[in-house]
Amino acid sequence: MSDCLFCHIEQSRVIATNDLAYAIRDGFPVTAGHMLIIPNRHVEDYFGLSQDELLACDALLKSLKEQIQRDDSSVTGFNIGMNAGEAAGQTIFHCHIHLIPRRIGDVEVPRGGVRHVIPGKGSY
Repeated sequence: MSDCLFCHIEQSRVIATNDLAYAIRDGFPVTAGHMLIIPNRHVEDYFGLSQDELLACDALLKSLKEQIQRDDSSVTGFNIGMNAGEAAGQTIFHCHIHLIPRRIGDVEVPRGGVRHVIPGKGSY
């Protein structure tokens, strides 16, 4: 895809890679250390990934999680998420997985986590 940001990423932004995927720091981080894991192949969303791509992305998620926690002892949790489709908020239509480090006290009430993407649905 000639106009896809993630198909033409500046190599200087890449912080980790394997045969099928790479990782960058999010350009608009939700928290310090927010990263994106991106398959090399242009595929619209998570549901189009092959089994090998899923495993490659998972390997980067796990290694980056460990690295973040080694470098920052204040990180005690993570949100892992992706948007699939415009209705879900996807704006770049090349699959990417958010790895968002979380710290005690970064929000007043963390209960509900990703359920907060729809206002009023996170508290239960």
